[in-house]
Amino acid sequence: MNFCKRAWLNVWAKKGRSILLILVSAAILMFVLAGLLIRSAAIKATDQAKADVGATVTLSANRQAAFKKMQSSSSSSSSKSSRPKMTLTPVKLSDATKIAALSNVGSYNVTSSTSVNAKSYDTVSTSTGMGSGNSGGPGGMKSTTSSGDTAITGVSATSLTSDFSDKQSKIVKGRGITTADKNTNHVVIEKDLASQNDLSVGDTIKVKETSGSKSTVSLKVVGIYKASSTSASSAGPMSTDPANTMYTSYTLANTFKGSKYQGTADSVVFNVTTPSKVSSVKTAGKKLINTSKYALSTDDSSYQTVKSSMASVESFANKIVWLVAIAGTIILALIVILMIRERRFEIGVLLSLGEARWKIVAQFFTEMVMVLVVALAIAGAGGKFVGNQLGSQLVSQTATTTQTTSSSSNQPGGGGQNGGQPSGQMGHGGPGSTSSSSTQQAKTKLAITVSAVDLAELGGFGLAITFLSIMIASGGILRLEPKKVLIS
Repeated sequence: MNFCKRAWLNVWAKKGRSILLILVSAAILMFVLAGLLIRSAAIKATDQAKADVGATVTLSANRQAAFKKMQSSSSSSSSKSSRPKMTLTPVKLSDATKIAALSNVGSYNVTSSTSVNAKSYDTVSTSTGMGSGNSGGPGGMKSTTSSGDTAITGVSATSLTSDFSDKQSKIVKGRGITTADKNTNHVVIEKDLASQNDLSVGDTIKVKETSGSKSTVSLKVVGIYKASSTSASSAGPMSTDPANTMYTSYTLANTFKGSKYQGTADSVVFNVTTPSKVSSVKTAGKKLINTSKYALSTDDSSYQTVKSSMASVESFANKIVWLVAIAGTIILALIVILMIRERRFEIGVLLSLGEARWKIVAQFFTEMVMVLVVALAIAGAGGKFVGNQLGSQLVSQTATTTQTTSSSSNQPGGGGQNGGQPSGQMGHGGPGSTSSSSTQQAKTKLAITVSAVDLAELGGFGLAITFLSIMIASGGILRLEPKKVLIS
């Protein structure tokens, strides 16, 4: 009788022992599979983050160089009244086009901000304990300074701005600003401003320039957006209400600022298609600009946050695999050793009949492989559930820790998508706004799926664990003498 047939008869005859071995093996393999699935999902999530989260490089005026220039001019001036002011050089769009042509650079957004005064509508006035905000338009007192009561944010496309891409603001009627709106008077206004003045898509509003000829300009409303509730809370006590912010094409914003600003921008944000290449893009971009006037700042915090989180999950998953594999080997080895002790007489009879020792070891291994096949099916069915539970718990725990660390270390400023904007701009950014990294981190999920490759890898782990268990236990078989076994 060959050892394979003996293995089958023994497994079938000892149903209780076989079921026990199946349950133990299934439990071990289930946790090994959970670890494999979490590790695989973490790698996929990291790869997906490269495409979804992205990274940016911002071209803006070099504030540090401008400040040093102001200090050197100020030290040579004895009169306080004649002390120079810090002058920021607007970004030339011709330089931005050169950087946009670099490899790994996808879309880019031009930002140019200014302000105007309301002419045919009333701005939204916010009352606080410090006094009320500016009120423009008919019946309101207009500002006599260069700062108007309505903030104009000129962009290439609203969909490329951080507020809209992070879902802090969203279009509720009409459409947003697109590249097709270049050189037009199209505008997107806030919902509260539209409600207060009974404005809708297609209407025309009039504003008055705060510089140059201070002429009146007619704007056509092409869309209405809703700002997030955090915009109002992040605005300072002396700021205008966020509802008074309008989005236009950057060309129109430059027109409001004056003829010398044509072909320029406050800042240009380039989206890097491969976040790991953001440093090389910055290095290559510096060679194309005058670094004494302009600065390139990078922001890949969203990608790094997700990458760090998934690296922690992947590391934990690897520990699960190895710990369970080692513990499983020890547990199965002990069970097989006890099983062999109970079958000493059977082994002695087989040895006395001239059966080779390796065939006896092969019989035990075959029995365990039969058990492993059933255990593998059970683990495949339950491993996804265990992986989902462990994965979601790990991501939730890691996300909370990462966000807490990020919040405590966050400081105002930085090189994000709002970099390079004037300090007086009335927008939605600022220290109080929600960062895109925390937003993306909250959305990160592990897509746990069981594939044929995962099952094949699990089968390989199972065979390795079984083989090691049998080899550890087979030492006793190789030392047995049939005569002593039968006599005892």
